[in-house]
Amino acid sequence: MDRISTLRNIEDALARYEDGELQLPELEREVRGVLRTYATDFEDATAYRARGDPSADGLVVVADSRTEAREQIEGLVDAAAFEVEPVD
Repeated sequence: MDRISTLRNIEDALARYEDGELQLPELEREVRGVLRTYATDFEDATAYRARGDPSADGLVVVADSRTEAREQIEGLVDAAAFEVEPVD
């Protein structure tokens, strides 16, 4: 997905929110999905999500490997134990 398509998709989601077609949680999921698609296409990498320790749980990073994703997350939070999994 290129930058223009990404911006158009976010603009469409915002317009649907303004028209009452989306609630805030739906808008957040849609925008997150659009940005994740852009980031992984742009960088030709994969999005990874941390699971486990509350300080890391749910955190998503874009990386070339599980190891790199783990290192990025460890650099962002002080988490005791967490797993890293690719985001579908």
